[in-house]
Amino acid sequence: MSSCSKRCLVLLEKCKNMNHLKQAHAHAQGSLTYACRVFERIHHPTLCICNTIIKTFLLNGNFYGTFHVFTKILQGGLSPDNYTIPYVLKACAALRDCSLGEMVHGYSSKLGLVFDIFVGNSLMAMYSVLSAVSWSVMISGYAKVGDVDSARLFFDEAPEKDRGTWGAMISGYVQNSCFKEGLHLFRLLQLAHVVPDDSIFVSILSACAHLGALDIGIYTYLNRKTVPLSLRLSTSLLDIYAKCRNLELTKRLFNSMPERNIVFWNAMISGLAMHGDGASALKLFSDMEKAGIRPDNIAFIAVFTACRYSGMAHEGLQLLHKMCSVYKIEPKSEQYGCLVDLLTRAGLFEEAMVMMRRITSNSWNGSEETLAWRAFLSACCNHGHAQLAQCAAERLLRLENHSGVYVLLSSLYGASGKHSNSRRVRDMMRNKGVDKAPGCSTVESDGVVNEFIAGEETHSQMEEIHPILEKLHMQLD
Repeated sequence: MSSCSKRCLVLLEKCKNMNHLKQAHAHAQGSLTYACRVFERIHHPTLCICNTIIKTFLLNGNFYGTFHVFTKILQGGLSPDNYTIPYVLKACAALRDCSLGEMVHGYSSKLGLVFDIFVGNSLMAMYSVLSAVSWSVMISGYAKVGDVDSARLFFDEAPEKDRGTWGAMISGYVQNSCFKEGLHLFRLLQLAHVVPDDSIFVSILSACAHLGALDIGIYTYLNRKTVPLSLRLSTSLLDIYAKCRNLELTKRLFNSMPERNIVFWNAMISGLAMHGDGASALKLFSDMEKAGIRPDNIAFIAVFTACRYSGMAHEGLQLLHKMCSVYKIEPKSEQYGCLVDLLTRAGLFEEAMVMMRRITSNSWNGSEETLAWRAFLSACCNHGHAQLAQCAAERLLRLENHSGVYVLLSSLYGASGKHSNSRRVRDMMRNKGVDKAPGCSTVESDGVVNEFIAGEETHSQMEEIHPILEKLHMQLD
């Protein structure tokens, strides 16, 4: 044996010795790279040496390194033993790789090792981990195609529910706008004493933001559990503060963050835009540029929105020029849609039509063009431009058969005294079988989000609600 091989054997045997396991692990943190170089120089390493370096990789979380050595064992003609296989199975579990685990299982069967107590225990441990992963994948898959009922069925049938399984179902609810269901499942997670991770908190905060449920107690829970506020979690928290109209908390959180990426800046600019503070949003956009953060498409949508809510048409057009000439960003339908709304709010319908012609001439997909035409139609209706609204409606109806188009056009005709035209549009809507989706609103009370749908009479407190509504109507009259 060469001197290099002897040195490698001494080093690796020291790591293998169970009495020096902690010392070896600490040592490996600093010398794993050197140990690997030494190992690679051994032309014919023994199985004992290979097992030791595999174990060292495993202890250091280098699971791909574990498989690299396992491959060398197979290529070198060595036969893995009941020490090798458990290490590799643990790496499979850590990587959440079911196919690799099944391959190692099959190979173990050929070697007759599956009845060994160490290999058997490792197989059971691996499949218990991978089983939860498989259920989570199925839940996420159904949720992504919008089938939340099937996703929930898989969740309920899962033999073991780990944090990943809970997270997949909560995320599935939120992605499909089932915000109340997501919050309810989060409460069940708490009762099950499962510790949420960042992804789960981000989903829940998103649900709270959509429901306007700032007082739902999520931030209190974050503080109580002393969960560190990562940049991703802070961005979600900032978003909920902004959407719940608490600008003071929004600014306080933004100013307290030492690290800010483009997503965090965009969230703050959008928050200011929602509050109609266009001047502050434009200043923040300028501060972001000075900080060396390059604006992206989302940043320009945020700042265009700020200009729209604040009636800053001239500033919006200047920003469009900067977007195209300075940052070389090709505007998309979202940007043009914001600008169309901005210009029409300012009464600049000729300039808005120029934007609409650009949108129509571009080869965007139908959904992007639809968004812009919706904004234009709404603006025409708000300003009483019946002829332009009719042209926009005709264009929209070629793109989609949505109830909102008919309702807007019918309301416009009714408001301008053209009642026969209004009835004609509603008859057209009825003949084509287009149903108007009922209005829906949510109210949070004592940490519980209550949903009300137009025409619904099923709420448990409806008898108490009606007298209060009547009093409000009397006061309004």
